[in-house]
Amino acid sequence: MKKFYLYLVLIGLTTSFISAQNKQVKSGEYLSMKWKKVATKMPSEWYGSDEAKLVAENILIYQKNAGGWTKNKNFHREISESKKEEIIRDKSKVGATFDNGSTITELRFLAKVHSNTNDDLYKQAFEKGLDYIFISQYENGGWPQFFPLKGGYSTHITYNDNAMVNIMEFLKEIISGNKEFASLQISTDRKVKAKKAFDHGVQCILNTQIIVDGKRTIWCAQHDEFSLAPAGARSYELASFSGSESVGVVLLLMSIDNPSEDIFASVDGAVQWFENNKIEGIKIERVINEEGKKDRIVVEDKNAPPLWGRFCDLETSKPFFCSRDGIKRNSLAEISHNRRNGYGWYTNKPEEVLKKYPEWLAKNKLARN
Repeated sequence: MKKFYLYLVLIGLTTSFISAQNKQVKSGEYLSMKWKKVATKMPSEWYGSDEAKLVAENILIYQKNAGGWTKNKNFHREISESKKEEIIRDKSKVGATFDNGSTITELRFLAKVHSNTNDDLYKQAFEKGLDYIFISQYENGGWPQFFPLKGGYSTHITYNDNAMVNIMEFLKEIISGNKEFASLQISTDRKVKAKKAFDHGVQCILNTQIIVDGKRTIWCAQHDEFSLAPAGARSYELASFSGSESVGVVLLLMSIDNPSEDIFASVDGAVQWFENNKIEGIKIERVINEEGKKDRIVVEDKNAPPLWGRFCDLETSKPFFCSRDGIKRNSLAEISHNRRNGYGWYTNKPEEVLKKYPEWLAKNKLARN
């Protein structure tokens, strides 16, 4: 009876999944959605629709001469003729970036549309975007936030918001022949370049890992493109151990088949840092303060899951917090209301690494020996 009940449950779940996958998108519904959902999470058949082709036209118009795309744009919304002219005039200006998922998101969209249309224009734009990844990589293996370079902190090797990790995960799929890109028939030459770029990226990750007293730890959100040292960004984003951005870096390393001894050492060091610097017994709550404003506070809770500081001091490893004045403070309560509520200062992301680590270690034990 139990087996029969389980069978019915599985059938129900499968039916629900298929229904969700085949859900029809109403005409014009995509216009009210966020760009990232339109780009990668629509039903597969939608990417062959006339609506998807309209969006693809916008993507072609917005693509910079360098090959990438700018960020935080609603590429799926209608563009006026005057706006199109402005975008075309600005194609040569700096603006292409990997920040906030930019460029990688647009490339994934083009691949989906091409697989449903086989339009060579999308293939050409995809190849130009892929080449943009190659030309924007530093010789040391890292990637800047913007390319062509526009100065300031955006020239640093950027782990912030998973910029470099997103690039490398994308390249990893190109190398492995992911079916998402099958219709594009990516050339052997570009696959070789993708493998070389990925390997250089891994070496950059290993070279930028912060070492303290001979021990590997984690990474900063940015590293200087010349010295590879931890580097700051905005006034409240000081050089630090990054308890948040380092997670994506470690998970990427753990996804590599047949890891080298250097990768083992890198992952081991990061895991140990996460273990040593977890914060237990507190949680973050949203409250209404005395001024009637929404506010974030830290409260004690012995049953709360562990947290980590997003920014941790490079000498003490203790979390710190900043207002826009760039002065380190020891608690969330000490910084401005704006920064306290408009930015994430604690994270639970390292818990994913700690959960996956034992299985990863066991899986790769023979390779290590």
